[in-house]
Amino acid sequence: MTAIMTEPELTSAPPTVRLARTLAVTSGKGGVGKTFFSANLAAALSRQGLKVLVLDADLGLANLDVVLNLYPKITLHDVFTGKAQLEEAILPAPGGFSVLLAGSGLVEYSRLTSEVREQLMDIIAKVSPRFDVLLLDTGAGISDVVLFALSLAHEVIVVATPEPTSMTDAYATIKVLAAQQGREQLHMVINQVNRTGEGRVICQQLQQVVERFVLTPAGTSPKLSYLGDIPLDVNVRGAVQRRALLLELHPGCPASQGVVQIATKLNSRN
Repeated sequence: MTAIMTEPELTSAPPTVRLARTLAVTSGKGGVGKTFFSANLAAALSRQGLKVLVLDADLGLANLDVVLNLYPKITLHDVFTGKAQLEEAILPAPGGFSVLLAGSGLVEYSRLTSEVREQLMDIIAKVSPRFDVLLLDTGAGISDVVLFALSLAHEVIVVATPEPTSMTDAYATIKVLAAQQGREQLHMVINQVNRTGEGRVICQQLQQVVERFVLTPAGTSPKLSYLGDIPLDVNVRGAVQRRALLLELHPGCPASQGVVQIATKLNSRN
């Protein structure tokens, strides 16, 4: 009896899930305009056709809601504690992007517990397939909560100002990220510069110090990728006081143009 030969079954490969490009925005020192930059960067990226979510990763001292003049009834804290679903906490923000807001004054998020670690990882895993860009607006400094949030990002943007204290703290942040996370490249944004090109010079000077004194576990020094600077601009103060996006109030001002140029550079490297 002749066996009947049949063609092998064709099995289709599972579809590839495209995950968001995750960018963490941080600073060594507080008060350098990190959250303000994150919000306006998200607006600039949204205008370039990207679907953006900003997650307030400063879990205990959140202020993204203040910058955006939002009054959330549901925050990440409610999701973490099971009082609300994740979908309920994702809110539309001015500027065409979405936000996941955290609470403020919550001492339970001042240190990294295994529960906080797992919950944050779970949140990011769930939202990542739904967006093109995920911006993590972290706290300032090098606490364990901040460092863990940074470890979840593909890329890290360090925001600093020309002030010596800010540069010293930025260097400390870079040193820790190189030693603990093996970061071989970090983005730099210099805010509140007084003249064109000042930020690039500062980044070059910082790079020279990093090459002399900072090593990753692989024995290499991290490279600082200069994204651009944001000019000192009187319009910024007005936008902060009005709790509004600078890009919406004064889209043509020097600081807005600086943010847009940074967004364009980031988008070109995607």
